Amino acid sequence: MLFAKSHRVLPGFGLSLGFTLTYLALIVLVPLSSVFIKTSGMDFARFVDVVTSPRVVASYKLTFGASLIAALINSVFGLILAWALVRYTFPGRKLIDALVDLPFALPTAVAGISLTALYAPNGWLGQFLEPLGIKIAFGPAGVLVALIFIGLPFVVRTVQPVLEDLDVEFEEAAASLGASRFQTLMRVTIPALFPALLTGFSLAFARAVGEYGSVIFIAGNLPMVSEITPLLIITRLEEFDYQGATAIASVMLIFSFVLLLIVNGLQAWTSRRSGKGE
Repeated sequence: MLFAKSHRVLPGFGLSLGFTLTYLALIVLVPLSSVFIKTSGMDFARFVDVVTSPRVVASYKLTFGASLIAALINSVFGLILAWALVRYTFPGRKLIDALVDLPFALPTAVAGISLTALYAPNGWLGQFLEPLGIKIAFGPAGVLVALIFIGLPFVVRTVQPVLEDLDVEFEEAAASLGASRFQTLMRVTIPALFPALLTGFSLAFARAVGEYGSVIFIAGNLPMVSEITPLLIITRLEEFDYQGATAIASVMLIFSFVLLLIVNGLQAWTSRRSGKGE
């Protein structure tokens, strides 16, 4: 019998898979496992004492809380921005579309200095907000602003191609059947965009959790108030407390992994629902 040969772009599945796993192990798994290996040298009592100290717990609340809020805000306004760029034509649309990628290319330190100069009490906007009792820079609000700034492109660039491929005829059909604009948005458009929106949310959240450069300038870094967890890790490293730094990093890694696992589970669930709906 003659068997038809399958022609593949990359010949040799075993070789390709082996190279992929090796590359993944060297770039991702080995560095991450070293965090747990270094932490395993601590006794359990000291580990608990390090990761549950009031200063560290306060940094957890700020880092994960601000990252979650920033990702939610970016999900809403990123969807609106992607909608405007895809569905409308207006002067300067290409310029705005290009500016969306600016946080990707801009060094994080430059972003932090720019936001600080803008929202500081004597900054361009801060000098008008300060008399109103609104303090952005050198506080938790500054952390939130910085995380929104660096996370917005992830939502826009994830939703935008899906929205471009979404056929307008489905919305027109819903309108012709008597659906209002709100009903069309909630029952036709949003369900089709939800997996991409969830992906953008998870990417923005993951980036915000580990952000350092753009936050330390505008946060003020006040212990128990505006101190993020990555800064505590850097502080421990500067004090040559490597085990303490890896202990805090391992907790962040576990929290981030669990949250991203939940998001991926929601993505799989929505994909199965959409598949059954078709």
